[in-house]
Amino acid sequence: MSKTICESPSQDLIPPPKIKVDRKKSPISVTDTAEQRIRELIAQRDNKKTLGIRIGVKSSGCTGLAYTFEYVDEEKKGDEKIQLQNENIYIYIDSKALLYLFGTKLDFVETELESGFVFINPNSKGQCGCGESFYV
Repeated sequence: MSKTICESPSQDLIPPPKIKVDRKKSPISVTDTAEQRIRELIAQRDNKKTLGIRIGVKSSGCTGLAYTFEYVDEEKKGDEKIQLQNENIYIYIDSKALLYLFGTKLDFVETELESGFVFINPNSKGQCGCGESFYV
């Protein structure tokens, strides 16, 4: 009998964490390394209309939530918009994910074995063993 290691819950997002939101602060911070990688990814893309990337959260994985990334070619009403330093490139945060991500730091890490974006999320209470999902 095979055992499922990661099983996705229902597609509905679990309720967001109860946090106090300071609307004067940016919802997330982005390290210089992450900004540089975002610029590189957009520059490599054939579509010259790309405005930036959208970050979101979806129901997935062992523990409930997973981060999502997608290119933005057209602004979507309700998204939070953050301009990268001195650039015409933006990070958009899906309005449904904002409370899950508020206070998060986005970094890009490159080692000999792997590279990728890393979310340092103060709202996360833990993650699954494979690192694919988190819970609040």
